[in-house]
Amino acid sequence: MYLITVFGNLLIILAISTDPNLHTPMYFFLANLSFVDICFTSTTVPKMLVNIRTQSKVITYAGCITQIYFLILFAVMDVFLLSVMAYDRFVAICHPLHYTIIVNPRLCGLLVLVSWITVVSLFYCTMLGVYLSSAATQSSRSSATASVMYTVVTPMLNPFIYSLRNKDMKRALKAFFGKETLTWPIVMRLKKCL
Repeated sequence: MYLITVFGNLLIILAISTDPNLHTPMYFFLANLSFVDICFTSTTVPKMLVNIRTQSKVITYAGCITQIYFLILFAVMDVFLLSVMAYDRFVAICHPLHYTIIVNPRLCGLLVLVSWITVVSLFYCTMLGVYLSSAATQSSRSSATASVMYTVVTPMLNPFIYSLRNKDMKRALKAFFGKETLTWPIVMRLKKCL
């Protein structure tokens, strides 16, 4: 799941950066979302995989605080970027004639910058519940399940949700891999597995 998350999101970033037709605000935000999803998942999954491999659940206090800090930071950025993308679509649908004036490159840069420094998130309750609850009130199995859901599954599904159903992204991915050589049956099989 981790490899699918990283590969899928990297593929989106590469497709958007190499296709001039995708150099629009919506895809700019989507590329940033893909980058944040890679960072968000990479904050916890590598340590988790090491723990599974070594059968050890040990983490230093500094390591734990650092991991929580970056996990919350990237979760906040994820939520804020989704809000910015919703605003972009709102302007495009409700004010199509003013769209290029309202959503200009300066505003896009500012919105992404704000998303990188904003600390307001819907993930706080879930993460605080998982990381700060006592062992008596919550089983480690339900805690692990909740952690995997928001740290691995959501970032893994974002490339499929936001890109593979989009004709422009499909075209850009095909062009990126060169003249229709992308093996879509493999992508479709991955999609069915999810």
